[in-house]
Order: sequence, then structure tokens, then C-alpha cells
Amino acid sequence: MQKTSIILAAVAVFGLAGCLEGDVERGVAGAGAGFVAAELLGTDRTGTMLAGAAAGVLCDDAGINGCR
Repeated sequence: MQKTSIILAAVAVFGLAGCLEGDVERGVAGAGAGFVAAELLGTDRTGTMLAGAAAGVLCDDAGINGCR
């Protein structure tokens, strides 16, 4: 059940990333998602938040249509 929640949270975050206009907004949303993921998975908060922020900032540069 926990894996389903994590997958749904990731889908929701990436779906909302298209609603955010700038890299900073997507980075903050990614960091927030990283924090939630770290709490759910029991991983290092800082590293997971940095990874989430990087994913948020770089998702439009990677050509993901939902991030434009």
C-alpha cells in the first residue's frame, strides 16, 4: 500500500509541475516532494530534497511535455 501512495504522490507532483511557470517554482515543488518522499521512504532528507529540486528545475529542459 505504501508503494502505491508513493507512486500516486509522484504522479501528482509531476502533473502539477506543468501548472508552475518558472524553474524556481518547480524547484520548490520538487524539494517539497523530495521531503515527503524522504519521510515515506526513511531516506536522507537533504539528499532527497536536492534530488527533487533538481528534477523540478530540469524537467522542462529534459523535454518532458508536462513541464512546459
